[in-house]
Amino acid sequence: MSPRRIGLVVPSSNTTMETELPELFRRRSAVTGETFTWHSARARMAHVTPEELDRMVQASDVAVQSLADSPIDAIAYACLVAVLCRGANAHRDVKARLENALTDSPRQPDVVTSAGALIDGLQALGAKRIAMITPYMRPLAETVAEYIRAEGVEVTEVVALEVSDNVEVGRLDPENLIGIASQFAGADIDALVLSACVQMPSLPVVDRVERLVGLPVLTAATATARSLLLALGLEPEIPEAGALLATGNRVAGRNAAAVG
Repeated sequence: MSPRRIGLVVPSSNTTMETELPELFRRRSAVTGETFTWHSARARMAHVTPEELDRMVQASDVAVQSLADSPIDAIAYACLVAVLCRGANAHRDVKARLENALTDSPRQPDVVTSAGALIDGLQALGAKRIAMITPYMRPLAETVAEYIRAEGVEVTEVVALEVSDNVEVGRLDPENLIGIASQFAGADIDALVLSACVQMPSLPVVDRVERLVGLPVLTAATATARSLLLALGLEPEIPEAGALLATGNRVAGRNAAAVG
């Protein structure tokens, strides 16, 4: 079986998506025998500010074009906040922009965005009320929450850890998320976004937090993995990755936690 080749467009300061996404797909490979290879293009972004985020989006056209010069099967634009801070419908607009950038490329692989993946993941879980944990400064965290609300999902609470240096975000200890998330045990929400950021590590504790809070737990990385699998024509199932990627998961809302 030929390997599926996956391209990533990541911020230049990102260290997390190139570890969490391959680990997720390694877990799938251990069950299915499928193989995946990973190929990255980087766009400059060191600090999570509106100015740098906008520059990253502007540079993304060249990034996807460089990836499409090779036999890539799907591309993930792996910076959630760079998209969501651009206003209503931005994840659809950025996806269309990147697809248009590939018009003259030798290949036109499917393009997904982490921002769109998170929205799609919440819809797949049937989540209408959520809480989310972010590393962002408070104003940016609220911007992300407002975007999600505009997509029809009520965000009841936003945790903002207020780390602006993207390298430092990648150094945050995911074990600390367990204590932060514990406040949502039994909360009147349908799902918890454990990391609304592609750079904040969370994969090692997704399953533990899900059991702790008794709710479906998803992250920017698990949502992106789901969208990539769908783009590749594969069932969106990965073990030990939360309810969103649970085998045979066809249920919605808080009941999905029982499947993970």
